[in-house]
Amino acid sequence: MPDLFTVTTQLPGKHGRTGLLTTPHGEIRTPAFIPVGTKATVKAVLPEAVKDLGAQAVLSNAYHLYLQPGSDIIDEAGGLGAFMNWPGPTFTDSGGFQVMSLGVGFKKVLAMEAVGVQNDDVIASGKERLAKVDDDGVTFKSHLDGSAHRFTPEVSMQIQHQLGADIIFAFDELTTLLNTRGYQERSVARTQAWAIRCVAEHERLTAERSHKPYQALFGVVQGAQYEDLRREASRGLASITGETGRGFDGFGIGGALEKHNLGTIVGWCSDELPEHKPRHMLGISEPDDLFVAVENGADTFDCVNPSRVARNAAIYSPTGRFNINTSRFRRDFTPIDDECDCYTCANYTRAYLHHLFKAKEMLASTLCTIHNERFTIRLVDQIRESIDGGWFGDLKKQTLASFYGN
Repeated sequence: MPDLFTVTTQLPGKHGRTGLLTTPHGEIRTPAFIPVGTKATVKAVLPEAVKDLGAQAVLSNAYHLYLQPGSDIIDEAGGLGAFMNWPGPTFTDSGGFQVMSLGVGFKKVLAMEAVGVQNDDVIASGKERLAKVDDDGVTFKSHLDGSAHRFTPEVSMQIQHQLGADIIFAFDELTTLLNTRGYQERSVARTQAWAIRCVAEHERLTAERSHKPYQALFGVVQGAQYEDLRREASRGLASITGETGRGFDGFGIGGALEKHNLGTIVGWCSDELPEHKPRHMLGISEPDDLFVAVENGADTFDCVNPSRVARNAAIYSPTGRFNINTSRFRRDFTPIDDECDCYTCANYTRAYLHHLFKAKEMLASTLCTIHNERFTIRLVDQIRESIDGGWFGDLKKQTLASFYGN
C-alpha cells in the first residue's frame, strides 16, 4: 500500500506545508478545500460542475446518509462516489457533529465564543434535547421523523464502511465552548476510548471487506479551548496502534473553536501530531481562517459556508463579501469579479443574479454557489502555490488587506 501522505514543501519556521494525499480514487494536492455535499450532493450544483470548479474531493455526512437513503443502499450502489456520480476522492465525517448539534437544537453552528454561563446541559432556546451521551455511545432521535437511533463507535464505522468513502473519521463527542472544564476533560477521555474502539472495528471491517478499496481512518482531536486537553488528545490519538500497528492514517481537528484562537489551537495539535500524517480542519472556509489554519499545519478543510451563504445571496469577492440582492446591483451589468475564472463570472452579470434572487428563481442558488465554491477553492490553490513558490507571506498580506479592508 503506497504512503497516504507525502510532504513536498515546508513553510519556513511554521507547521504549514504542501503535500500529496493519495486515495484509491485519485490524488489530492494539499492544502486543499473540500466542498461539502452533505446528502451526497453539493446543493444546487451538478457533480460535473463541482469538478469544473477545481474541487479535488467532496465530503458527505454519515448521519444524514444513514437516515436517508440509508448506508446499505449506498453500499449496494457501489459506494458514495458511484452513487452520486463523483469520480474523485470522497470523505465522510462520522456523524458526531450532527448528532450533537442537531441533538441540542443548534441546526447549523455551535457557538464560537466562550461567552455566557458555563453549563453542561447546553441546548438551543425552545428546543427539545434529542441526543443523550453515555460512555458507550449516543442515543438520539432523528430530526426528520423523531425515530430513535443509537450511534456507537462501532456503528459509525459500519455506516462509513458501507458509504465507502476514501477518508473516514472516528466517532467523537462534540462539546461546545460553554461546557465546563470538568466535562471537557471527561469528553476527551471518552473520545479517546471511542477512538480505540473505532480503530479496532475499522480493522475488523477492512479485513472482512478486503475486496473493497482501503479506507483511510482519521482520528478527531477535541479539547475545546484548553491547551493541555488539545495536546493530551493529540498525543492520545497518535499513540493508538491497533492490532495491525497502523493506527490512524491522519487526524481531524474538530470541536468548537474560538475564532481568535484558531491558529494557536491548530498549532498545539500540530506540535503533537505525527508530521508524516495529514491533518484535516473540520468546518472552516473564511479567508482569514484558511490562512491561519494552513500556517499552523492544517492540510485540508471542509465547510458548508460557501454554498450555504450563496443560497442567501451572499457573494465572495476579492474585496469582501456582499449581498447581490440589494438594489445597487439592479443595473450593474458587470460580472461578480472580473478576475474570476468561474462559469458564472464568464457568462452572467450582477444585474441578472440580482433579478434571479428577486424572482426567487432556483438558478440563483446554482450560479452563486458555483462562484463561491470556486472563490474558496481557488484561494486555497493560491495558498498552496505560494508555499511552493516562497511568497506565502505576501499573498496573505495582500489577500486579507483586500478582503477585510472594505
